[in-house]
Parts: sequence; C-alpha cells; structure tokens
Amino acid sequence: MDFQLTDKVALVTGGSRGIGRAVALLLAEQGMHIIICARTRESLDRTARDISDMGVTCHAYQADVSRVEDIDQLVRRAADEAGSIDVLVNNAVTSTSARFDELTDDQFQYHIDVKLMAYIRIARLVFPYMKEKSWGRIVNIGGMTARVVAPLRMTNGVVNAGVANFTKQFSGYAAASKVTVNCVHPGYTTTERVQQIFQREAKETGDDLATVVARRTADIPLGKLVQPDDIAAAALFFCTPMAQMITGQCIAVDGGSGTSISY
Repeated sequence: MDFQLTDKVALVTGGSRGIGRAVALLLAEQGMHIIICARTRESLDRTARDISDMGVTCHAYQADVSRVEDIDQLVRRAADEAGSIDVLVNNAVTSTSARFDELTDDQFQYHIDVKLMAYIRIARLVFPYMKEKSWGRIVNIGGMTARVVAPLRMTNGVVNAGVANFTKQFSGYAAASKVTVNCVHPGYTTTERVQQIFQREAKETGDDLATVVARRTADIPLGKLVQPDDIAAAALFFCTPMAQMITGQCIAVDGGSGTSISY
C-alpha cells in the first residue's frame, strides 16, 4: 500500500535508540527523508548509518532538548538542510526510577524540560512549516504512566499526563491547517529505560531480574512485552492517509495491560 510519504521529511527526537530508532527506521522504509537527534553521538551516528544504508537521506544532530538553544538550533538547521519538516515524532525522554521521597525539585524540572516542554517547544517551531503546506503530522510518544499509577515513575507520570493533555489541546489549534496531532502510550517496552525500572524493582523485592520480567509479562494479557517496532507501527499509522481524520487522540500500545476505560 502506498502511504504517500515518499520524499516527505520526518524529524524524530530521541531517534538514536529504542523506540525512536525503530520509528526512524520504519519511516525511512516508506521513503521519507529522516532527521534524528539525540544526546549521545555514538548511537546517533550508528542509527544514521543504518538509515543511510537503506538509500535514504538522514541528517543526525547531537542535541539536548532540555535546552532551548539546542532546540532552536536543531529545528533551524534541520529545516534548512532538509528543506522543510512534514512529520514530527516527539520521542525524547529521560527517566528516574525512584519513589516520591527520593525525588528532588531538579529531577522533576529536568523531566518536565526534556519531555513536556521540549515537545511543546519543538512543535511550536515545526508547526509553521506544516501550516505553509496545509499538511503535517505530529505524533507524541508518552508512556502509559499518563493513565496508571507507577510508584517508581512519578516524574514520568506527571509529564506523560501533560503530553496527553497538550496533544488534545494543540490538535484543535492545528486542525485548521490540516495538521493532525496524536499520541502513543507505550506499555512496558523492551528498551534500556524499562530494563532500569525492572532492575530497580528487583533490588527492592530481592527477586532476580528474570523473575521481575516474568511477573510484569504475566500482567500483560497478550503475554509478551511490547517491542519498539510495535510503537513505530502505531506512529506510522497516524502519518498515513488511513488516519487522515484522526486527531487529538491517545492510543495505548500496551498488550492490553492498561485497565482504565477512556470515553
């Protein structure tokens, strides 16, 4: 099926590893020109090479999206070199696996800056390019802690709830310019960040890591952890013609583990 994405330009933040890497690779398979950013040069270059090996143009920028100046430079350089930005996948994230009494103001603020404020700031800068063409897709990646309580992931919960709210609020504004804005909530996904959460749980419970993983997997009705490619597929869907009338929505890709009912 032709998803009508060939030669369009996608910017994926946090695009060097895990979910961001999977999204960038899948969009590249559709013939899109790819822009990725991340804080770590080594993984950034590795992913850029893998995309370039597919015969797709890839621009890779080292950036810390908690810094306003880095965001400004990232979007300006990306748009200048790629010509425009048609798709934005906001995926950058940080995580502190800790309980409430262990968390400082600085840790809360840093997570807000890396995720919620970065998503808002990048969307603000990218939106004019989409508005000019009367076409654009913005996909925000915000974990399931937007919907569920997780004692070791309170900072995640605060910012992911904000991401969900921003998605809905901004979608109404962007709709007049034919730009859709949606959100994907990953469940437990096989990434380095989730591995750290499992390791902290193992330390607290005294169980070995395999036992923790098995327990968490047992809580998932479909019987396995989510893979980064599963999240990438949902992000791609929101960019395709099949989703042209879907905006302001948050979809959970969690194997059925979420128990909340959203109307």
